[in-house]
Amino acid sequence: MLLVDQASKFLIKLNYPISLYGNGAIIDWGFFKLLFVENKGMAMGAKLNDFFPFLSDKTAKLVLTIFRLVAILGIGYWLWDNIRKQSSNLFRWALCLIFAGALGNIIDSVFYGMIFSHSYGQVATLFPDGGGYAPIFQGHVVDMLQFPLASWNWPDWMPWVGGKHYTFFQYVFNISDSAISLGVGILIIFNKRIFG
Repeated sequence: MLLVDQASKFLIKLNYPISLYGNGAIIDWGFFKLLFVENKGMAMGAKLNDFFPFLSDKTAKLVLTIFRLVAILGIGYWLWDNIRKQSSNLFRWALCLIFAGALGNIIDSVFYGMIFSHSYGQVATLFPDGGGYAPIFQGHVVDMLQFPLASWNWPDWMPWVGGKHYTFFQYVFNISDSAISLGVGILIIFNKRIFG
């Protein structure tokens, strides 16, 4: 899963510039779009300093990356402990998916800024002469998959959203995010079977 995730991100970064808002997708089949966006923060583009405005962008990114590293160590220990204890295969599979997905996004956050040039209006290069677009721990996570399943305009009479256009599942994600979601889904759906 980790190799597929990183291969897909390298493929996108080394062949396409960032998909700017309003420009066409790399692939557009209606229900599926292949795009190239970079996420500087957390899920759905939220940044830590959206919640803690006294943090600068760089400090918020550093704190988030360090938190991710600590979390991956905890997940890794949890996985190792369950392999050692020979717990249920389903539980180990779920933890493997979560671990691989988290590690895939951490690789982006820690190293991509150092090894790639920026992708705004140009295709990135690997190991550029002048250095990457950001220092260590300041890289952006590469997202590319979108499944906009349905779109509509909310009726004008609805409070807060009335008259606004809405696309169901408009968020752009990557294979790592899918692995994490699948692992968590397994834990939720098979909760009683895994934990007794």
